[in-house]
Amino acid sequence: MYELKTKETDVDVIEFIESVESEKKREDAYRLLDIFTEMTGLEAKMWGPSIIGFGKYHYQYESGHKGEAPLVGFSPRKAKHSLYFASGEWREPLLKELGKHKAGKACIYVNKLDDVHEEILKRLITASIDYLRKIHPEE
Repeated sequence: MYELKTKETDVDVIEFIESVESEKKREDAYRLLDIFTEMTGLEAKMWGPSIIGFGKYHYQYESGHKGEAPLVGFSPRKAKHSLYFASGEWREPLLKELGKHKAGKACIYVNKLDDVHEEILKRLITASIDYLRKIHPEE
């Protein structure tokens, strides 16, 4: 049976951020931690070895595969920061205003926080949570 690799863990978020090699990435990670905490009102938790997630939701695909994932999150990766939001067309207007980034299905990649507009980032966080709570209501 398939087992999810990205699960909520008990690893300390601050210890993880302190382990980030690049000083600039560490500074950005602390800034992201503040922004995500402010916008979600939720406690940061580690998901897998490198994702800092906020809240969680339960999902089930048509295939029957189910699990849980953070509502939103980020990871200070070596090359770029990965920002995790719900996928879908809802985010396209905001991404046009975000600033310098690359978009994947569920990830937004940014080199450094100075490349993006913080207010748009905040709107992406709240809009993603609203979207996920609408399509995955808790029972």
